[in-house]
Amino acid sequence: MQPISRAGLFLCWLIFLLPAAWGLPHHHIDTGFLNRTVAANGTLYHYQVYIPEGWNDHEDWPVILFLHGSGERGSEGMDETQIGLPQAIRIHPDRWPFLVVMPQVPFGHHRWTDPDMMQMALAALDQDTKEFHGDRDRTYLTGLSLGGYGVYELARSHPHRFAALVPVSGGVFWSYKPDRWKEAATLPGEYARTIGRTPVWIFHGSDDNVVQVKQAQLMYEALKLSGGNVRFWQFAGWRHNAWDKAYGLPELPKWLLAHRLSSTQKLQPISEEVLVPLHPVPARINPDIYDDYAGIYESEGTVEATVQRQGDRLMNRSRAGDVLELLPENTTTFFYPTGSATRLTFVRDEHGDVKGILYHDDRHEEFWERKR
Repeated sequence: MQPISRAGLFLCWLIFLLPAAWGLPHHHIDTGFLNRTVAANGTLYHYQVYIPEGWNDHEDWPVILFLHGSGERGSEGMDETQIGLPQAIRIHPDRWPFLVVMPQVPFGHHRWTDPDMMQMALAALDQDTKEFHGDRDRTYLTGLSLGGYGVYELARSHPHRFAALVPVSGGVFWSYKPDRWKEAATLPGEYARTIGRTPVWIFHGSDDNVVQVKQAQLMYEALKLSGGNVRFWQFAGWRHNAWDKAYGLPELPKWLLAHRLSSTQKLQPISEEVLVPLHPVPARINPDIYDDYAGIYESEGTVEATVQRQGDRLMNRSRAGDVLELLPENTTTFFYPTGSATRLTFVRDEHGDVKGILYHDDRHEEFWERKR
């Protein structure tokens, strides 16, 4: 092998320098969930940031600061990505073209309402906003349970920082300070006045057995009374994990992107309270059609569903052995009374005979062939 000439060395060096000279990045930026660290108050914290596919440094990107719940506390910087918004992103990354900053509260007595934890969260937000071209005019705040409390506290402590707020299963009456309930007549109003016209979309389960739905109701009323821009969606029949429903809504990321910090003061007072039913109202159909649907349905040799008629009811035994009634959305599509997104659609062939079931939920669909 002959040594590289001086001209060759100069050409290699020029090729290396050209991207920087032209303003082009000469290094690869990973997308997805990335491990990060941030220093705050002399302590190093591990956390994660989500970089959407298609990210580039030629534009500013909307940013979400996500605060996890008490079950995701730790020091490894990973558990906070398992439920809530991060889970929704994994299911539908196409819906979430945001930078998502996911700090983590350590074990022990730490909470998002602690000043040092809020400082750490904002330090992570500032760090990633700067590095990944985050848009400060489109920066949003959301959190679930423990993080829902943190949403209100951060919004109160740092007004005019976020373009919209989404507290899920949270409130302002901290469980570790039960005496706060003595201020029920005044405390929500104090938060509401500081939040002002910042748009707020509150989510809560009607049967929440951890954080009373009354907390959400009091904050909704306070924000409404103060002339805020607030929506309150209560999920009928749901307990504490209202985040599964909230972050699964296709409308939520669109609603966030519709708001900018610079436009907050121009917003008009709006209030909306919605009780979201557990499932649609079943359609009225002739139950005799159920005889056509009874049978065993398989996928690749595995029995996925055993459908039977019981009087005027259509029942299904799943692969796991669970037996649940199928309620009609229409004459061909059925849903479970559990409130899940699952739908079973009976498909007929060209002769009108039922040939299988099209199973689909919020993530995928597959076909189960009728065997007998």
